[in-house]
Amino acid sequence: MRQISGNKLLVKALKEEGVDTLFGYPGACTIDISDELYKQSGIDIILPRHEQALVHEADAYARTTGKVGVCLVTSGPGATNLVTGLATANYDSVPLVCFTGQVARHLIGNDAFQEVDIVGITRSITKYGVTVRNREDLGRIIKEAFYIARTGRPGPVLIDLPKDVMAELGSAEYPKTVNIRGYKPSTGVHMGQLKKALKMLHKAKKPLFLAGGGVNISHANEIFKEVVEKTQVPVVTTIMGRGAISTEHPLFIGNIGMHGAYAANMAMNECDLLFSIGTRFNDRITGKLHAFAPHAEIIHIDIDTASISRNIHVDVPIVADAKEAITKMAEYVEKCNTGKWLSTIDAWKSEHPLTMKKRQLMSPLDIINEINRQYDEAILVTDVGQHQMLVSQYAAITEKKKLIMSGGLGTMGYGLPGAIGAKIGNPDTPVIMVSGDGGMQMNIQELATAVLEELPIVCCIFNNTYLGMVRQWQKLFYGKRYSMTNLRSGALSRRTDGQEYPEYTPDFIKLAESYGAKGIRVTETEEIAAAFEEAKKNTKRPTIIEFIIDPEEMVYPMIKPGGTLADMIMDC
Repeated sequence: MRQISGNKLLVKALKEEGVDTLFGYPGACTIDISDELYKQSGIDIILPRHEQALVHEADAYARTTGKVGVCLVTSGPGATNLVTGLATANYDSVPLVCFTGQVARHLIGNDAFQEVDIVGITRSITKYGVTVRNREDLGRIIKEAFYIARTGRPGPVLIDLPKDVMAELGSAEYPKTVNIRGYKPSTGVHMGQLKKALKMLHKAKKPLFLAGGGVNISHANEIFKEVVEKTQVPVVTTIMGRGAISTEHPLFIGNIGMHGAYAANMAMNECDLLFSIGTRFNDRITGKLHAFAPHAEIIHIDIDTASISRNIHVDVPIVADAKEAITKMAEYVEKCNTGKWLSTIDAWKSEHPLTMKKRQLMSPLDIINEINRQYDEAILVTDVGQHQMLVSQYAAITEKKKLIMSGGLGTMGYGLPGAIGAKIGNPDTPVIMVSGDGGMQMNIQELATAVLEELPIVCCIFNNTYLGMVRQWQKLFYGKRYSMTNLRSGALSRRTDGQEYPEYTPDFIKLAESYGAKGIRVTETEEIAAAFEEAKKNTKRPTIIEFIIDPEEMVYPMIKPGGTLADMIMDC
């Protein structure tokens, strides 16, 4: 039987798995794999400028295409630079297969050059990780990796590839099937539990759907909308669940949690039945656990058994894929008597509408409203911070507009590489990135990737010269002691005891131009629309639009740390 090297088998496996894009950065332990990739056609190789950005790009590519994102990096620092991105993907259930180079087997454990135990380092933030010790296991392990990444609750898988194993000759066969003892993802829905849940839903006087990221991940949006309209039960979402139903739908109330809408948080506080689908009930949406949905019986559908009753005790657990469960629900649901309940919710919306106070200076809301007007179809990608919460509150997310961000880990630096990955996976869809001036600088080197790949992404920087979210906490809860949040601080401010600060650095416009991107600075509300129109003209390169924002702008409502959903601080 014909024998080939492990390097050749890896390339063959990628093609068998339908991989068309690989995000890679080379090194000594992967140079032979790079050489094999050079000889093939059909897989586009994207060369970013940093491995952390690389894995975020693969992550966003996966989120927006439904495919598995694939990474290839070298051993040692190349591998450790993946850690933040793996944790990001793990929290947000993103299917990735990451290949890391490794030193030859006889050097493992000897502190060899660029040797780390990357499987051990990432054990808690990957769905599965393994070092390939034998050439004959390589094909099976790769096949299992793609299967594990995409099935059940999706997540990142890491395969560590010793250089000598990859050079060894072995079978050219790549497995067709997978059979992993101990890993049998749940399929089907327990109909007894589901019918019990639907009976409770129909009897409830104040029922509420809580849609989490699982609804979006399983692409259950259309069938969920059908269930909502049949039942006439209102919907709140987590931030990751935003878009589970169009934000313009009359039964959508808003996001819940720390920066949730008043009506949404009040609905959660007063409902008598909470029907939750695809959420982990993390602390940012629950507040104090004992006071979460205090009057409600709770139904929880989730594909991950470990997520059910981990944080919040539930009355009816249902382990199932969100789309499968909702599809079954659609067959049995009936209209619920929610007229009075919907009127109460409408009163809360009128009492405290989600809006920002009108100020003389340009507001983030002015910018987001313009994005809503300018783009009927788009992928919005955010970084992490105040701008992220504002986009999650005010951006219209519909059937044609998708929102992605780092939710569970809250990874600053996700925005720009996320936009790059989304655009590579969706070349015909406009991609708009919104970042703060802090997050933007964490992976700003990826402007080179965007320019060289000719990606016309629109990068909106909300520049308030501070790390705005931390500053907001300092203003509200730390007596306005703005420690370590002023991005203009340095030797001059220390020398003058905070009385003098230099001009902001960098000059984002000059920096954009130095990379070959277009740079636009906006200081007045009247300039916003023209900036986006100008950006649309750039069809072969990215555009940076820097919006100068007042540092005093805050994100409201806000729940104080340790508070309950009823303890909302409103705009004051």
